This record gives sequence, structure tokens and C-alpha cells, in this order.
Amino acid sequence: MSELLVVGSVAFDTIHNHLGSHPRILGGSAVYASLAASQLASVRLVGVVGKDFPREAVDMLRMRGIDTTGLEVANGETFHWEGRYADDLTSRETIQTDLNVFADFEPKIPAAFRDTPYVMLGNIAPELQLCVLEQVENPQLVIADTMNLWIDTALDALKELLTRVDILVINEEEARQLTGYHHPLAVAEALRVMGPETVIVKRGEYGALLFLEEDIFCAPAYPLKSVADPTGAGDSFAGGFLGYLAENGHTDLRQAVICGSSTASFCVQDVGIGALVELSREDIESRIRDFRELTCF
Repeated sequence: MSELLVVGSVAFDTIHNHLGSHPRILGGSAVYASLAASQLASVRLVGVVGKDFPREAVDMLRMRGIDTTGLEVANGETFHWEGRYADDLTSRETIQTDLNVFADFEPKIPAAFRDTPYVMLGNIAPELQLCVLEQVENPQLVIADTMNLWIDTALDALKELLTRVDILVINEEEARQLTGYHHPLAVAEALRVMGPETVIVKRGEYGALLFLEEDIFCAPAYPLKSVADPTGAGDSFAGGFLGYLAENGHTDLRQAVICGSSTASFCVQDVGIGALVELSREDIESRIRDFRELTCF
């Protein structure tokens, strides 16, 4: 089992959905990704929280085997996001975003973390993602996530970042926005020209597409009777994906995609991180077997 560095946001989320209102539950890209990967790799987390961040939350992360040495505690309050989902969970509106201590976040990679072989750059400003790359030492594999906000406001920095990452994870709408193309093959080709050797396009309830040179792999989403909360699903996918590669080596990207899809499918079955906290290695392996049966013909 290799080490995996996760850098991203640590936050409180207030979520309003068809199940009710859920105030100030633990969230953030780094938390979802770290929990998803923690059954597969030794996770090292880097982020920032405020003085209001509960000790119990740190203890929970550590009990999951996540090294929180890189979790900075700054004066002020923890990043807070509040949003409301449509009843069918296919769209959401942001009600309030309080960056708080996250507004001044400058990732500081502890010396003991700088040689981590697998690096995940969570969905934070590309300037901060580049700052991380300046501090790590010859990583074997770097994966990055991004979003439409950075495409709109930090495009030059994002393009620079793409020249320095191995794998880009991006959702379908954002991939089309970034490239100006619509059809999947044209989108993937344009993204790979920008730098990353491998591109994964997340398609929500329709699964994910993997593009690597001439290799294309289409993974379905796991069929569920109901979904509680899609928050963090993409981060959980990335954590499970890279966690698999950290455990098994950069060998089978298709299997890693299925592992990521499996962890994401657990994430959406509960509100917030609830399902990921209870997730076991046996759960992941069982769902991977289900995927194998689901896609075999």
C-alpha cells in the first residue's frame, strides 16, 4: 500500500434536499476523497480549518487511518457552503458561500509528505494546485479535479496546471465548456492536447468515460433504488480511483475507474459523509464484483 496525498477543501456543508435540512455537516473535497481512499491507501491530508472545527472530526479522520499532520488550524471560522437541491437531485443552487479561513489558504506540504508518490489535487483554485506541485518531489502520478468557476475566472492558471498533471477528472458539462466541443471523443482529444495523458469525464448518474490514447472505457453508474445526496460524489470517485492505483500501481485504469464508481455509489446513499465513514474494504470489493456482473456479456 503506497501513500496518497490529498490537498483540497475541508468544510461544513448545510444541505437542503428532499430529505430535509442538514446543517453544518462535515464536507469538503479533501474530506470526501480521503475517506473514499482510506480503505485502499495510506492517506495524507492537507487543508485548513478554523478554530470552530471540532476535535471529534479530526479524531474520526485519524481513526480511518488518515494522517492529519497537514491540517492547518487558522484563526477564524471553517469554510461553509449552503445549497439546496431540486427534489430529483439533478440540480442545485448555492444559497451561501463563506470562505472564511479558506480565503487565505496557502497549501503547506509538511516535509514528511513531500515525497508522497500519488498526489490528488482536489477542486481548489488552480494557483493553489500549482503551489502544491512546487512543493512535492517527483510524484509518480498526479491527478487533478477542477470546476466551471476556475474555467471562468482562472483559465490561464488552469491551462498551465494541465501541462503538469497526468490525469484530469472533470464533469461532462465542464469538459465541454473548457474545450468548446460537445461530442465525447472531440472533448477528450482536446483535453489531452492540453497536457494530461489520461482524461476521465464524469457523467453523474450515467457513469464515467476514460480516455487514454486509443483506449476508451465506459463505466456505468451503479444502479440504486434511491439517492440521498450527491454532494461529494465526484470527490469520492477520484479518491477511490486514485486509492486503487496507489494500492496496485499505475497498471489497470479500467479497474480503478470501477473502484472509483463503487466508492461514489456508496457516497450518494447517505447525506454527507455518512456512508463513507462506515465504508469497509469488504463493501468496496463486493460492489466491484457487482459491477463485473453488471457489465459482463
